[in-house]
Amino acid sequence: MRILVTNDDGIDSVGLHELARTMVGLGEVTVVAPDQEYSGFGAALGPVHLIRPEVHRARVEGVETAWAVSGPPALCVMYANLRMFGEPFDLVVSGINPGSNVGRSVYHSGTVGAALTARNGGISGVAVSQAVSEWGVEGQGIDDVLDRQLWGTAAGVAHTAVAALIADLPPTPTVLNINVPNLPVEEVKGWRFTQVGGPPPRTLASARLEPKPGHEDSFRVKMSWGDPAELPAGSDGGAVMAGFVSLTWLGALAAESCDDAHGVGEALDHLLAEGARPRPSL
Repeated sequence: MRILVTNDDGIDSVGLHELARTMVGLGEVTVVAPDQEYSGFGAALGPVHLIRPEVHRARVEGVETAWAVSGPPALCVMYANLRMFGEPFDLVVSGINPGSNVGRSVYHSGTVGAALTARNGGISGVAVSQAVSEWGVEGQGIDDVLDRQLWGTAAGVAHTAVAALIADLPPTPTVLNINVPNLPVEEVKGWRFTQVGGPPPRTLASARLEPKPGHEDSFRVKMSWGDPAELPAGSDGGAVMAGFVSLTWLGALAAESCDDAHGVGEALDHLLAEGARPRPSL
C-alpha cells in the first residue's frame, strides 16, 4: 500500500507533518506537498504551458521520503500519478487543513482539490480538515489560531478512517471528506455521515473597492468577515459545530437530465442551421 500525503498549506505545515506520521504503519508513505501555501486553489494546476516547476527534497520527521513542489497540491498529485515519485500510489491523503472544509469551501479547497485530482487519476482520495477557533473564514484558519490546534484528534480520526478504508478499498475510486472538531478526542460526541451544506460556518461577508492613493484607476479590495453562523445539524458544517466528526462522500461530476428545458439546444439548432445555409457570393 503506497500512500501519498499532501496538503495546500505547504511542506512546513504542522498539520501535514502530523498527518504523514500517523499514516506510517498503514503503508509506504511519501510526502509530496507545495513549497508554499496554496490555500483556496481547489483542483487548479496553474498554467502548465508557462510555469517551470521545481522539485526539492524535503524533511518530515518520521517519514522516509518527502518532496516539495513549486506548485499547487493538485499538481503534486498529478505528478505522482505520472510516476514522477516512483511506482503508482494506491491512496492520496490530504491535510490536515486548519479550518473546516465544509459547505461551499469544498469547491475552493486545495485540500479537497488534491483528493479530487487523485480520483481523476484513478485512485481514491481522503481530505482531512479540522475546525479552528471562531471557525475560520471560508475554510481557512489564520496563523494566530494555529497554536490552539489539537492536531492529535484529527490525526487519530484520520488514522482510524484510512485504516478502515484500506481494509475495504472501493472498486471505484472515491473521495471521502473528513472534518474534525478542534476538541480533545474524549470530548468529540461521535460521527455523522453528512451532505455538503451551503455557506461554511464563517464567510466572506463583504468586499468593496477602495481607491489606491497616488494610482489612478487602481483600487485595493477591502474585505470583512461575517460572524460564525449556526448551520443545519444535518450539514457537514453543522455536524462539526455540534462536536461531531463529519464524513462526506463526494460524488463525481455528472450530467443532469438531457432535456432542453431552457431552450439552449433549440437556439443552437437555429444558429447552426443559419451557418449551414449557402451565403451569397460577393
